[in-house]
Amino acid sequence: MIQKKYKYPSVLTIAGFDGSGGAGIQADIKTISALGCYATSVLTALPVQNTTGVKSIFNIPEHVVGDQIDAILEDIFPDAVKIGMVHTSKLVNIITEKLKDFPELPIVFDPVMVATSGHKLIQEETIETIIKKLFPLAAVLTPNLDEAAILAKMEIHNVEDMKLAGSKIMKLGCKSVLLKGGHLKSEKLTSLYFSADGMVETYTFQKFDTNNTHGSGCTLSSAIASYIARGASLEEAVRQGQNYIHQAILEGKDVAVGKGNGPVNHFFNPQKLIKNELDR
Repeated sequence: MIQKKYKYPSVLTIAGFDGSGGAGIQADIKTISALGCYATSVLTALPVQNTTGVKSIFNIPEHVVGDQIDAILEDIFPDAVKIGMVHTSKLVNIITEKLKDFPELPIVFDPVMVATSGHKLIQEETIETIIKKLFPLAAVLTPNLDEAAILAKMEIHNVEDMKLAGSKIMKLGCKSVLLKGGHLKSEKLTSLYFSADGMVETYTFQKFDTNNTHGSGCTLSSAIASYIARGASLEEAVRQGQNYIHQAILEGKDVAVGKGNGPVNHFFNPQKLIKNELDR
């Protein structure tokens, strides 16, 4: 048997497809790779989409999703997991059934409900199942304002509304929440991180005049998972992940890709695959 000395930090993405390459599993794999980690993936759905929007969504049978998860967990066990598009209750059930026996496995859950183009991507009856089963498993939840408004059952127009919405979402059983404020009509971009100890940390960034933000939520959640896999604490991964997506938007804001909302630049500063010593 050939002896190996090293392993790559591995991140599993469980998410939907984007043939235009800017969001979903494609954005996740690009992000994970750009940050020096090894990406594995499980496909949950096949949306037919491009930069102008989602045309239709084809379901992946839930038992096939379960088989995909089993295949990865038994062979390349991840250091962190990112969960994205989970649009049916049956998918939620199979994913939680496969992951619940690994409570130490860090999970970053991006509750994909609304696309950048405004298209709703989730079935109404799925939301309660997600809250009940996926929220308790996730180390951090990363909703945007549209998703937070659905979860908190309130309109969000300013930072004070964000604080109230975030506190409501935390009460749904979350361990922590990063509420992204990119959709606020303001000169600065503000995000709020609600931690398990009751603290609320504010992050403020320059806002850019660009529509190249397709897949930005997927990219951020994958970046957070990647930094966790690299050894960062959750709080540090949240900070570094936001810095990464902010720079990725900046570096891609003037590039034309497609006729709608273009992607961010995932590879503005690609890292070599990290090699860690194997545990003996």
